[in-house]
Amino acid sequence: MNAIVIGGGASGMMCAILLAQKGAEVTLIEKNEKLGKKLFITGKGRCNLTNNCDLHDFFANIVTNSKFMTSALYGFSPKDTIDFFETNGVKLKTERGNRVFPQSDKSSDIIKCLEKTLRSSGVEVRLNTAAKEICVEDGCAYAVKTTGGETISADKIVVATGGISYQATGSTGDGYRWAKELGHNVIEPKPALVPILLKEQYGLQGLSLKNVSASIVRDGKTLFSQFGEMLFTHSGVSGPIILSLSSLINKHYSAGKFDVKYSLCIDLKPALDNETLQNRLIREFAQRSNVELKNILTALMPKSLVSVVIRQSCLNERQVANSVTKDQRERLALTIKNLTFSIVGLENINAGIITSGGVDCKQVNPKDMMSKLIKNLYFIGEVLDVDALTGGFNLQLAFSTAHQMSKSI
Repeated sequence: MNAIVIGGGASGMMCAILLAQKGAEVTLIEKNEKLGKKLFITGKGRCNLTNNCDLHDFFANIVTNSKFMTSALYGFSPKDTIDFFETNGVKLKTERGNRVFPQSDKSSDIIKCLEKTLRSSGVEVRLNTAAKEICVEDGCAYAVKTTGGETISADKIVVATGGISYQATGSTGDGYRWAKELGHNVIEPKPALVPILLKEQYGLQGLSLKNVSASIVRDGKTLFSQFGEMLFTHSGVSGPIILSLSSLINKHYSAGKFDVKYSLCIDLKPALDNETLQNRLIREFAQRSNVELKNILTALMPKSLVSVVIRQSCLNERQVANSVTKDQRERLALTIKNLTFSIVGLENINAGIITSGGVDCKQVNPKDMMSKLIKNLYFIGEVLDVDALTGGFNLQLAFSTAHQMSKSI
């Protein structure tokens, strides 16, 4: 049996290895000059390759089509991914939040491991080879035509071309195009794990916040909350908790706008309840009764945020502490725990860490990742309409779907 895997990213390389280790003759074609270009930049170059949590927690971090992933994740879990790389010579470490990285903090070590294992498994790797068309006859995929005019026949054809984020790495949506041409439904690709754009610009770019809680609010109701780190940019906010929130609201985002009105609320002191925070303010005001608000509040938050908090509290930054009324103090405390911004959009899809949307999972068999419309055609990895939050979950989805496809032999 022979197989063609289109795409030399995380899912494509893993799939090619597993197929070859089962005895298949495998050809891996990649249009770039080298393998793993997007993998190289993941985790800021450190490569957060999985999340070593239990599967119950893992499923809670899958945003789209978690049930579709049940067989794949039980078949190839985070522990299996860890075992695979450690068995093949990569020392790993687990950091905060169960994030797993190579001990060297170098994504290149993960790519080198996969390349070495491809060679030792007998996979034929063709670089600078772009697929142009998937050939189908009588409802069965049988060959791939390349842009160079070559036709490569195969018993099984695997599409592992990724999404359309970070297009400079080669993720240009080819898999979506082929899927549509062959009659599949493709869920609209949307930016995921991407910075959020805000209406209000207070000159906060570069400000990083740690141990804060950020929430998405609609019509006064909190929909989603994340705790951790975030960063203000020139046009909005980014950072781990913001990226995760973006993936939780992008289903209502299309053609560059939201069809519902969202607000971003930041709790600058999530460890303090309202009463405790008010008591803290009372103490600060009593100890520095003749000091202006703008100078007192620097004990509670970064200096650049003080004027924003005071403005949203409808107070005067020159007001001295002993003149602050109970009502004003309560407004101030409320603002500190609910600093609010209007969300106007998401960054361009090309800025997303991953793409949400893709080949409709209803048309793919979760037992082996084969198309329900075209026999011997498989879809794995990010090209599928499956995505998760940040923390190593998405790479694990890529590895698990690759393993699931390999079970077709």
